[in-house]
Amino acid sequence: MTFERATYKKLNSRQKENYNFHQLAAVLVEYGYTTIMRLTDDWRGADLIAQHKDGKRELRIQLKSRLTFAKKYRAKGVWIAFPDSDREQWFVYPHDNLLPKFGFKRTKSWTKGGGYSSNYVSSNNRKLLERYALWRGSRKVSNKDE
Repeated sequence: MTFERATYKKLNSRQKENYNFHQLAAVLVEYGYTTIMRLTDDWRGADLIAQHKDGKRELRIQLKSRLTFAKKYRAKGVWIAFPDSDREQWFVYPHDNLLPKFGFKRTKSWTKGGGYSSNYVSSNNRKLLERYALWRGSRKVSNKDE
């Protein structure tokens, strides 16, 4: 038997979600989140719960493939996680804390659809997300707002 690397673009949507979960879990464990539980259905807006080794910190995370805000996640204490294009960097940010800092609330998708997402992260938005960047391997950046 030989192992072949998976090509992300060739995976179906469920496989991509599983792939992203495991990629994120691999990054979170490097930051001390040693217990990561995937939920079978969204619980209070979360796809997974990550518990820190210190026993004090816990994150309820909604896993996304891109920058996302949604009215349904407000006031639930949810963190949103999405990968940068190369999946070497992940952004894990507190939804409600960053919501007022993004200027999309007059868009049709927000006012009529109740959400906003973008696969492009502008340089201004990247600056807002910078402190929530987690890196795989040795390129770690401290997340000071856990």
